[in-house]
Amino acid sequence: MLSILHSGALLGVEAVPVIVEVNTGEQGDFKLFLVGLPDAAVKESLDRVLSALQNSGFRGPQTRTTINLAPGDLRKEGAMYDLPIALGILAATGQLNQDQLGGFLIAGELSLSGATRPVRGGVALALQARREKKRGLILPKVSAAEAALVEGVAVYGVDSLGECVRFLNGHLPLQPESPQNNPFRQPPGGENALDFAEVKGQHTLRRAVEVAVAGGHNLLMIGPPGSGKSMIARRIPTILPEPTLEEFLEILGIQSAAGITLSNENRCFRRPFRAPHHTISDVGLIGGGTVPGPGEISLAHNGVLFLDELPEFKRSALEVMRQPLEDGCVTISRAAGKITLPSQFMLVAAMNPTPCGYADDPSQPMRSSPAQIQRYRAKISGPLLDRIDIHVEAPALSIEEMRTAKPGESSAAIRARVVTARQRQQERFGNSRRSNACNARMGQKQIHQHCRLSEEQGLLLQRAMEQLNLSARAYDRVLKVARTIADIDQSENITTPHLMEAIQYRSLDRKWLG
Repeated sequence: MLSILHSGALLGVEAVPVIVEVNTGEQGDFKLFLVGLPDAAVKESLDRVLSALQNSGFRGPQTRTTINLAPGDLRKEGAMYDLPIALGILAATGQLNQDQLGGFLIAGELSLSGATRPVRGGVALALQARREKKRGLILPKVSAAEAALVEGVAVYGVDSLGECVRFLNGHLPLQPESPQNNPFRQPPGGENALDFAEVKGQHTLRRAVEVAVAGGHNLLMIGPPGSGKSMIARRIPTILPEPTLEEFLEILGIQSAAGITLSNENRCFRRPFRAPHHTISDVGLIGGGTVPGPGEISLAHNGVLFLDELPEFKRSALEVMRQPLEDGCVTISRAAGKITLPSQFMLVAAMNPTPCGYADDPSQPMRSSPAQIQRYRAKISGPLLDRIDIHVEAPALSIEEMRTAKPGESSAAIRARVVTARQRQQERFGNSRRSNACNARMGQKQIHQHCRLSEEQGLLLQRAMEQLNLSARAYDRVLKVARTIADIDQSENITTPHLMEAIQYRSLDRKWLG
């Protein structure tokens, strides 16, 4: 007897259809055959499924049985086929009503007791079920919570194989997971929440961070150890605007494909903040692997990627990051396939001015030779530096300043200005181009339309470009930053003070890294 079910496979961060076929009653000695290009984890599912069937009170097949995962040229990975295989066996042996199976997309791992365990890619599977106009999606309870955020598809969470069988046989009514009170909709917070009010001094750096976040600009902070670079960077999420539901589904889909949403600390409605260590590999940063998957730049999509000690990262990894910074996506080609992953993120980087950490500081002797300083700064290439819109110095605070300085402005106050500036940009670019809803994403046509300068301002910018020896790409980025500063001031036009402040944010790249 033949039974057919529908499931899915993850290709990068998207799901593609997989048909699970189970045929029992074949001639020959009893044996289970699993075909369809399965990996080791999928092959092991037969042992898990047989134990789950027995411990759930069902009988396994008694004849030669073939299980096919189609299409046969697509490699199947992971334990997500346990549940559909078990249901297929039950349907093929007459223990489950087959009429209900065709309308559902099903995925889930099984324990030996028959309990379900979460799987990666719940959001991608929900989007697949919606595309295929399925009656619903059946997932383990934990995975169903994230999938329920996708509108237009009913998601049913089950705790065990037995519960799923009773539901499909019509003996147990189950209600679809409700997106209301969903754990992924909860706002971040708590007693240990960070706040910009904890930062003393560094007014120039705080202003640069506000401008960067308001326009989605890349930011480089240069300063000695202890100047507060990392402290400020880790408070950037507190001033980021809240993501839209569409943006959050993109974030959640990538994190779900990487298995990150299975941990409780990642269940809240916020933009991602990723801070990989400088020892990370090229694949870990960009993405890839034998079967291509998302790296840190994709996990930071619609959020922030913080690279502390920027020159300590491998140059090869930093250089590969140049094109994703421009395009907002990264394409990975491997023998197992070619995928394109989203990577629209705000890059925040921090570095010391010299290898020893100090420069022009009378209280700290500099122990680096000119040759060592040159090699250190040369680790950051000019093309990569051109793609960073704002360069700002973070001077060290004196003990007296740390002791007497008043608390800074709160995150809530800064965030209010950021949100207002972002709203102006969304109105300017329109909802039809959501990916261009911040100034950092403007193309040439939009720059020409929204960043007009007077003749006097044009000459001012020309002189600054010549003196700083900046590239054409840097010219465009100065205009984008000036437009953001004008938006913060709620000004329709870029004024000379706005332009001068934007030029100031490019003055360090030749001083420190030239």
